[in-house]
Amino acid sequence: MARFQKLLFAVTVLCLCATSRLHAQATLLLEEPYSYDGAFAGTGHSAVYLSRVCAESPLKLRRCEPGEWGVVLSRYHNIAGYDWVAIRLIPYLYAVDKPESIPLFAEPKLVSFLREKYLTNIRENLPDGRGEAKDASWYELAGSAYNRTIYGYKVETTPAQDDALIRKFNDDPNRESYNLIKRNCADFVKDVINFYYPKSTHRSVINDLGVTTPRQVAKTLVKYGKRHDNAQLSAFIIPQVPGMKRSRPIHGVTDSILLAKKYMAPLMFLHPVMAGSVGVAYWAGWRFHPAKDAMVFDPRRSLEAPLSAEERRIYKSLLDDVKHTTAEEEAAANTLKWQKVRATAEPSLDENGHPILRLKEADSTVELGLCRENLLRESPPQLVQELLITRLEEELGAGAPRASQSDVENDWKLLQKSFAMDTAPARSFSNAGFKH
Repeated sequence: MARFQKLLFAVTVLCLCATSRLHAQATLLLEEPYSYDGAFAGTGHSAVYLSRVCAESPLKLRRCEPGEWGVVLSRYHNIAGYDWVAIRLIPYLYAVDKPESIPLFAEPKLVSFLREKYLTNIRENLPDGRGEAKDASWYELAGSAYNRTIYGYKVETTPAQDDALIRKFNDDPNRESYNLIKRNCADFVKDVINFYYPKSTHRSVINDLGVTTPRQVAKTLVKYGKRHDNAQLSAFIIPQVPGMKRSRPIHGVTDSILLAKKYMAPLMFLHPVMAGSVGVAYWAGWRFHPAKDAMVFDPRRSLEAPLSAEERRIYKSLLDDVKHTTAEEEAAANTLKWQKVRATAEPSLDENGHPILRLKEADSTVELGLCRENLLRESPPQLVQELLITRLEEELGAGAPRASQSDVENDWKLLQKSFAMDTAPARSFSNAGFKH
């Protein structure tokens, strides 16, 4: 009975929480670092999402038609000699065309497959065959949410401002001008935001040694929004899709030096005065917490409150009950099967264009659906359970919000359905505490 009350409380709270629609006009996207950037500089990436501006082509902008989502723009390096390319929001985040095709779990091979499939069409639409060269930075254009958590800061704009920005981008030459120090991705976003709200964002000579960083642009915009009600600033978080290595916290220039022993120790030894100056600059500056008071973005174009600490605790307790109910031998066998699928299965698409993993075993082929539309369709229940348990464990992890309330609730319902499909006695609902 106690388990039932916990579950009833969780579901009731989730159902009563209202969602707010995402009416973004211009949104600064602050993206956490990963890979080499996360290990060394840690400054991340910055882009801007324009909800009323769409793409006539990857290089030409227009006003959006009803039902369109708008585009993401950013300054890139090594993209066929262009300074920017327009990418629709859902492909930019997930490398798929529709929200219903977003995979619940990301694997490196799957992410590469989805990116290449989407970007092939983008490259084919570039003039003069310039898209044929697959430069190292093409992957930046699609599937960003697989590699990192992203923070959004939305400000309102007018249709006249959007039209003026479209004219400016279409008239100006789109030639690569990237420079790490003077014209990086954060400089590009700073210029776009300042086009709508002059002098709302700026670089920091002290905290970032004069280099424009993504965090500094977001920080100054938040500060501006608190002082100017007309901007109607609001913040949200786009969680990283479970599966890939987690991205890291965003730093500025002095943060990277101060928080990294590999930089600070030699500096303290060789230049103690400079090291002290770096420390003062960091601690005297306005410390910025991107996830503070942020709503959670849902791909169905809504914003929701993140799970509370109590809700998170309840779901984690229920998930532990499920894992403990499973016989030890069966759990080990299913874990091995899931690990084998992750390691050896090949990504593909089903007949509806939704992602799947396909594993060949002897004379048979096992297919595992990866999105809500195909996960339970002809997929082995044990593999579905392992996928969902792994996903829920990551969603319920500590730190910044990793899923919207509806995502966790829907994942839990899918897990229940997968148990209902499984006839193994040790996997029955009654034993797992689901049926009362």
